[in-house]
Amino acid sequence: MAPAPSSTSSAVTLNINGEKHQLTVDHRTTLLDALRERLDLTGTKKGCDQGQCGACTVLVDGRRAVSCLNLAVAAEGREITTIEGMAEGDRLHPVQQAFLDLDGYQCGYCTPGQICSAIAVIEEHAAGWPSAATEDVRPEAGPPPLTPDEIRERMSGNLCRCGAYVSIVQAVTRAAEAHRAAAHDGDRADRADRADRDDRDDRDENTEETAA
Repeated sequence: MAPAPSSTSSAVTLNINGEKHQLTVDHRTTLLDALRERLDLTGTKKGCDQGQCGACTVLVDGRRAVSCLNLAVAAEGREITTIEGMAEGDRLHPVQQAFLDLDGYQCGYCTPGQICSAIAVIEEHAAGWPSAATEDVRPEAGPPPLTPDEIRERMSGNLCRCGAYVSIVQAVTRAAEAHRAAAHDGDRADRADRADRDDRDDRDENTEETAA
């Protein structure tokens, strides 16, 4: 049972990787320390502890956040996803698989934060968000090509002391291509479903008219 809150602590419920965790935390406890020290979710790494290196990056409501600069009490009611929640059973997330296939890591310490950022980067790009490297930022221009320069700019908040940047860019590129292909297949399936429903509606209308 969690200890009773005091004037400097609060009882919070954190929704992490689809599971709810009830904790009593000091108001100054960062989300990073709550994950690592209280919940034993040590995949999220502590690097600089100043929001500079990106090793502690997680997803909060689908957006990337450096957990060392976010308070645990402020994360209540938010959907938090850490590296432990990326895979589906034994099936790796496409970004994880791309990092594995293309050696997007060396020592691996920054890799959880890199992967969380990469997942968010791909979603941000697909939604049409520009970056400082985007030449045409007009909304009607649509998503810019996800070039190596775009990827480097969008991933610039995540540092790799081993210098595996070339492989990281390649891994993000491959994962983004897989994301686009999956989205295209999903759109095609949706169109086919709509066409099938329209055909059934037409047949039903013809049947009703014949019966009348």
